[in-house]
Amino acid sequence: MNDTIRPILTFSGARLAFRARGRQINALNGVSAAIAAGEVTCIVGPNGAGKTTLLKTAAGLIALDSGVCALLDRPIRDWPRGDLARRIAYLPQGGESAWPLTAREIVALGRLPHGGTLARESFADAEAIDKALARADVAHLASRRVDQLSAGERARVLFARALATGADVLLADEPAAHLDPAHQLRLIDLLSEEARRGAAVLVTLHELPLAARCDRVLVLNRGCIAAGGPPDIALGDGVLGEVFGVAAARAPIPHGPPVPVPFRLV
Repeated sequence: MNDTIRPILTFSGARLAFRARGRQINALNGVSAAIAAGEVTCIVGPNGAGKTTLLKTAAGLIALDSGVCALLDRPIRDWPRGDLARRIAYLPQGGESAWPLTAREIVALGRLPHGGTLARESFADAEAIDKALARADVAHLASRRVDQLSAGERARVLFARALATGADVLLADEPAAHLDPAHQLRLIDLLSEEARRGAAVLVTLHELPLAARCDRVLVLNRGCIAAGGPPDIALGDGVLGEVFGVAAARAPIPHGPPVPVPFRLV
């Protein structure tokens, strides 16, 4: 890690278990990791590996059984909820809206931690909302009700809501799930833009070629970190075979290192 890049979110021996269908599930089994400001860190892993659980602990939505998740060296559990809401923007998997709000009203919810309201926006709120709508390519949908949008359009609106917060940490759980290929690539660009402004970005993805475009990759398997580092190391052939049971055809991209494309089952 570059000396100029500082960890902002850390996990130290994070453990969490729960019971499901009469058996104990070790969702997190001693996870230790440092998420740096200025980088996009992607979490990948098979279904049930602990990816969503790790994000929820970082957002303060789930308490660990043992170990510590800390923001700026302060345990998440010790942060006042209002301060945490301004510091961390969390985009859950498959997010929906319970009310038929317009796209702009949904994005405006991202400003609530800063004291904004749907009825009265400050100049800073309005500027952040409009910028987020434009960046997520949904400005033209601002007046449309979210229940009238496609799954991909709703996904972009909800991502814009997270962008509007302008938080120090951006957590996004499967934000590419409903996006077409062009918007998936745009998503990676937006995540990189957030990192360049100084945010720590932690995102879960199932699309391994997209993960290969991030700065760092954490591979989770059965609640443990199986590999971590730059994509060419974390997504090496040995890891892909052991964790995912796949092999990768690799091809160069312009002005960059080889990345895994496409993946095929062994």
